[in-house]
Amino acid sequence: MTVANDGFGRRTFLKQMATAASAVPLAPALGASAALAQTAPARHEETNHETERLAAYAAKLRYEELSPAVKERAKDCICDTVGAIVYGAELPWSRMIIAHARRTSAPGKSGILGSGGAPVQAPAAALANGAMTHAFELDNLTKPDSGSHPGATVFTAALAVAQERGLSGRDLLTAFVAGTELMIRIGHATKHTNEARGFHAPGTTGPFGAAVAAGRLMGFDADKMTNALGIAGSCAGGLLEFAHAGNGAMVKRLHMGRAAEGGVLAASLAADGFTGPTSVLEGEYGFLRVFCTDWDVSELTHRLGTEYFTLDIMLKRYACHITAHNPVEATLELRKEHKFAAADVAAITIAGNERMAKTNNIPAPPDMMMAQYSIPFSVALSLYRDPVDPRSFDDSAVHNRAILDLASRVKMAVTPGQDRRNLVSTVTIKLKDGREVSRQVTSFKGTPERPLERAELREKFLLLTQRLGRYKMMPLFDRLQAIEDEKTLDWLNV
Repeated sequence: MTVANDGFGRRTFLKQMATAASAVPLAPALGASAALAQTAPARHEETNHETERLAAYAAKLRYEELSPAVKERAKDCICDTVGAIVYGAELPWSRMIIAHARRTSAPGKSGILGSGGAPVQAPAAALANGAMTHAFELDNLTKPDSGSHPGATVFTAALAVAQERGLSGRDLLTAFVAGTELMIRIGHATKHTNEARGFHAPGTTGPFGAAVAAGRLMGFDADKMTNALGIAGSCAGGLLEFAHAGNGAMVKRLHMGRAAEGGVLAASLAADGFTGPTSVLEGEYGFLRVFCTDWDVSELTHRLGTEYFTLDIMLKRYACHITAHNPVEATLELRKEHKFAAADVAAITIAGNERMAKTNNIPAPPDMMMAQYSIPFSVALSLYRDPVDPRSFDDSAVHNRAILDLASRVKMAVTPGQDRRNLVSTVTIKLKDGREVSRQVTSFKGTPERPLERAELREKFLLLTQRLGRYKMMPLFDRLQAIEDEKTLDWLNV
């Protein structure tokens, strides 16, 4: 058998199918699929059974094993996610998804937050809440970057199932951590090359985390959890073409909802005995080899059970893509230190990784969704408006001549050797009076190294949910911060 490399780090078996076609007669009743099954390479015995090991860990994890720091980070993520959902519920693209979820779902027990409507079935709630979490670039992710969004994909799936089954806040918290621990490791194993290949990373990692969280709440043992992961692999997807076509960016929000919904689907099927491949992650035709151009299987189980990657969750400060956060923070710090206004700026240079300089370099975005994805636009906006308030990123900003003019004078540069997962940014601002000021930011406020204080997190939550009233949202924030004490979760349907 001749083995060749296809340019993506995966092996293709060039002569195998031809040999099988000539040497193996196809039984009329079985057809081509039987020949494929007979000739497909058996590689699982050569792996370390990483999928099964992850499933066994997730099935056995107990609340009592979680440290106070892990529980606290998980609860901060949950609070942050609820705020993002409530804010996102009012946006036009979210309303379309809410309408679809209600139209296609029977009545249920799972709430679509921020919509004020009756509960629906768990998959529909996961779809809507997941999409709304990511509806305005406000949701949490991880540092180091793992290409995963724990709140949008894991929490939304877990909440939907927990409400459907009348489970407790402690159950929800444990399920969230289990799903997050697996999902982040899967993300690291991709080496972020699923996006280099053209996939929107959280749409591919999310179904696995969501399936694990849902499976935990359904009481899965290791075998059923393995099947849930195996099924989730067939729910992974999401393309980055929206970032290059200059249109269609609504679909970016859908990827999180579909990931959460897919995880609930995978767990529900596994609960009924439906099976999936036990080597879905590490196998010869598994997730890593198919979705990625490079990968590291060892990352799947790296320090599993001894190190909690839930602590890597970071919370956003600004309603723009994560690659813009360090540049925006550097810009604001320079303005504060050197006392200049937007009108004083002649030009800006931002140095970062290649992805920042190419994918996120959109100086003239056609709509707000693409504007939030743009580093030049976000930095320019931060000098004219308050980027902490998501309402600063409204439609008028996209047509604001001053903001667009400044964005056109932002040059993106690649820092040689900087990995695409490294978001360190150096901002250099040339002022019209001849001064040139520069600052490098490695960690913005909200990262694990510089976490938001409780008061700062509360203020963000209240800012995002202000349409529902501070008198109502302040007690809700406190209740979410003590969610492990709640016996049921039917009250969480604002």
